Parts: sequence; C-alpha cells; structure tokens
Amino acid sequence: MGRGKIEIKRIENATSRQVTFSKRRAGLLKKAYELSVLCDSEVALIIFSSTGKLFEFSSAGMKRTLSRYNKCLDRSEPSLVQYEQERQQSEEVNILKDEIAKLRMIHLQMMGKELNGLSLKELQHLEHQLSEGVSSVKMRKEQLLLEQLEKSRLKEQQAMLENETLRRQVEELKGLLLSTERPMPPFLQFEPVRGKYALVKPDVISSSVICNCAVEKQVDSDTSLHLGLSNEVFRKRKAPEGASCSNDSGAGRAPS
Repeated sequence: MGRGKIEIKRIENATSRQVTFSKRRAGLLKKAYELSVLCDSEVALIIFSSTGKLFEFSSAGMKRTLSRYNKCLDRSEPSLVQYEQERQQSEEVNILKDEIAKLRMIHLQMMGKELNGLSLKELQHLEHQLSEGVSSVKMRKEQLLLEQLEKSRLKEQQAMLENETLRRQVEELKGLLLSTERPMPPFLQFEPVRGKYALVKPDVISSSVICNCAVEKQVDSDTSLHLGLSNEVFRKRKAPEGASCSNDSGAGRAPS
C-alpha cells in the first residue's frame, strides 16, 4: 500500500512536528550528499530548527561555497544588465535585418524584378515613383549640363582675353625691334633749282648756279657721246643755252 498524501501546512502538534523535522532533515541531507556525488556538483545546505539549532552540509567546505556564492551575487547585477543589453541589441539586429530585406525587395522591384506578388495598386504606385525619379534625374542632368556650359563659356572668355594680351605684347615687341634695327636718316633740306628739287644740307649755300651749269654741260656731253655727234655740232646746238646760262650767272652775281 502506498503512503497517502500529506497536506503541506504547519504541524500544530509539537511532538509530531519535531519527529517530522528530524526525519525530513535526515532525508534532505542524504539527498544533498547524493546530488553532490552523483552529479559532481558543489552543494551546501544550511538548516535552522525552530529552536535555533544549526544543521549544515557542504560537499566542498561551507566557507568556500559561501565565498563563491557571494562572488556570484556581486556579479549577478552586471550580468543581468549585460544580458538585457544583449537582448535589446539582438532585437535591434533582427529589426534591421527585416528592414534590409524590405529595402532589397524594393530595389529589385525598382529594377523591374520580383513583381509577381504586387497588386495593381502597388504596381501603379511603383510606376508613379519611377516616373518621378526619372524626372528628377533629367532635371539634375540638365542642371549639370548648364553648369558645364557656363564654365566653358568663362574659360573661353578668359582664353580670348589672354590671347588679346599676348597679341598686344607681340606687337609692342615687334615695334621695339624695328626701331632698334632701322635708325632714322639725318634731316635734309629741300631747295628748288630750275623747277626741280635737290637735297642740300643746311650748312651749305645753295645759290651757285655756275656749278649747276657745269653739271648740265657734263650731262650734255655724255648725251652727245651716246648719240654719236661731234663736239662741234653739239656746241653749236647748245650755244644759245650757254648764253642764257651766262646771263643767269651774271644775274646771280649782281647782288653780291
């Protein structure tokens, strides 16, 4: 026959309570010993009776077990905090993984893939997003092209200014070189002689008509030689001219 179940409550009879305490204490100490031996665990048991008596059992020494117990208590709070932080971080990691998966799916849908699970409304929304994206890309492209054109125009203007400056510098250098290589001729004075102009220096008196006649006679003699005429024929032809030349010479000497 098996034992009947005992109601777990305080035993009112002192004698029965003491007997039950002794039996249960012995069984509890026996079970603690068996647990330490069978499972190779460190077990410590402390019992205080209702009268204040101490009963204890320790498989590795009570002080050692209590010291280890105190160390575990000191580290229990940080361990709990660290565990809580790790749990929160793991939850955040899981949330981020879900968001990354959603973003990858959206990216594939933007590329025209994985469209089988979308409804008509979702496809229309996706089409609207793509059209807005294309318009934004075109606007940005036009803006960049305009900026590049403006930069090119500024560079062209700057290059034209530089070319103009260089051209002026080259012309100035050419003018300086020409002025140094070709010196200016000396100043000469023009005076009329018998309807013609002759170059005479300023310090020479240009009123000698006799010399001019002599020069003309020499030129005429040269001409007669080229024509093959004799000197006598040539003198006869030029006699009137000689007379007029003497008259002019006399007129020129008169004022002196």
